[in-house]
Amino acid sequence: MTPRTWWPRPAGWGRVARPGGLGLYFGRGAAALLVFVPTRRRSGPSGRESVAAMAYHSGYGAHGSKHRARAAPDPPPLFDDTSGGYSSQPGGYPAPGADVAFSVNHLLGDPMANVAMAYGSSIASHGKDMVHKELHRFVSVNKLKYFFAVDTAYVAKKLGLLVFPYTHQNWEVQYSRDVPLPPRQDLNAPDLYIPTMAFITYVLLAGMALGIQKRFSPEVLGLCASTALVWVVMEVLALLLGLYLATVRSDLSTFHLLAYSGYKYVGMILSVLTGLLFGSDGYYVALAWTSSALMYFIVRSFRTAALGPDSMGGPVPRQRLQLYLTLGAAAFQPLIIYWLTFHLVR
Repeated sequence: MTPRTWWPRPAGWGRVARPGGLGLYFGRGAAALLVFVPTRRRSGPSGRESVAAMAYHSGYGAHGSKHRARAAPDPPPLFDDTSGGYSSQPGGYPAPGADVAFSVNHLLGDPMANVAMAYGSSIASHGKDMVHKELHRFVSVNKLKYFFAVDTAYVAKKLGLLVFPYTHQNWEVQYSRDVPLPPRQDLNAPDLYIPTMAFITYVLLAGMALGIQKRFSPEVLGLCASTALVWVVMEVLALLLGLYLATVRSDLSTFHLLAYSGYKYVGMILSVLTGLLFGSDGYYVALAWTSSALMYFIVRSFRTAALGPDSMGGPVPRQRLQLYLTLGAAAFQPLIIYWLTFHLVR
């Protein structure tokens, strides 16, 4: 028998004897608190068992109801387990970039992924070669680069030649080892830089003119730009058909004809600007000047550079047909300039 220990008790608390320890309870009724203190010694790692205390609320009656001690459940862990190698983040997620690094390393180490990447690269390279091959069938990139080989000095001199070509003497295209010199080295060589920039400037100027007249809308501006582009394409097709029917032997290409046809945008810009500044009278004066200058430029350029010197020694009917073709192309320029600009000046 284990000896019992008794103390004087005040009101509101009691004692319960249990084998191996002493139980004390405080309070009465359902709010009683039981504390059990073991008194036995057991062998363990430290040679003595630690003293444990249990506390719980139970329904102790005022007349000595039975009390039961229940072990509290294990509390949840305060910290996450980080033995897996990931940094601890709120919500248990790994550190940013850790899963990405793992995925990349896993992808690079996968043989099937490497094979798929190599196959995709080969397909992309093959597709690129096919695109370049089909592009070269219709458009020669090297020839296109030739028409954009310009500099600031060439652009300034060429604009002056388009506005006032009457004092220019030598109209022949210069060659070096049977290869024409690029535009930046030859003022007579046609280019596509000035026509492209002039077309963009014309569209912007048309938008400004329509805005001044309170008639601007995206649809009207788009119609103006598309009309100007369609007229140039039709002119180039007409020139190609005329050269084919006249059996002219020359080095003319579609890019050459597109360049000569695109020079009219310079005269269109000057005419619209003069009309906005000085009214309709100034517009018609500028239209007459730019049209005559462009006609003179087209005739002299086609007679020397476009038709070539070899065609001048042919039969008389062919020479006459070539002359008509040149004069027709030159006379067509003022009509297009007027048709594309008269509605912008009021």
